[in-house]
Amino acid sequence: MAAGSQSTTARRRRRTTARRCSTAYPSSATASRIPPYRTRRWPGVLTPGLRNPYGPELLEQAYHPDPREADELGTCPLTGAALAALEMTGSRWGASARRGVRAMLAHGTVAVAGPLRRATVADAVARSGLGIEPRATVPPGPPTLDVFAALPPEEAFALPPLDFEGRQADFAVFDVPATTAPYTALTQAGAATCVATILDGRLVHRRA
Repeated sequence: MAAGSQSTTARRRRRTTARRCSTAYPSSATASRIPPYRTRRWPGVLTPGLRNPYGPELLEQAYHPDPREADELGTCPLTGAALAALEMTGSRWGASARRGVRAMLAHGTVAVAGPLRRATVADAVARSGLGIEPRATVPPGPPTLDVFAALPPEEAFALPPLDFEGRQADFAVFDVPATTAPYTALTQAGAATCVATILDGRLVHRRA
């Protein structure tokens, strides 16, 4: 699905019991076209989910503090000397990765580039449902949760091969104007404008 192909408001239906995305509709869809399932309505542009190229850097080389540690460690990921000063165990890396994954989902990410070598981190990612894709080289620039700050929008999306089958929809909704130049709007506003992320047909993030 091309970015900006939907109207200003993205509309989604899902079965309440299965907690799965059934179908996405533009806001112009009439009630007669939409099955009687639970409806969620979001403003913005509906796009494929994003692929973050900084999987190891964000999940294995940075510590995402627990909210209970905010007074001592702050809320931003810790790297370098600040990370080296921490006593990092396997379980602590796993907990950090789970928080990092939640932050990625809040930025519309549905896949990360690897490889991931820490067992507890790889397990946290696998349990979340995020895809893991290989990468040939380390990407340039500082690691960031905002994929649009790291890659051109046309390279940021996680697109399955044309003959791919067996997985539900992976997509995200960003609260940016559905103009004739959606890539420009996404680049300027950034992935933090994500209001919903659907991973394998499941609503895994929604802005309150």
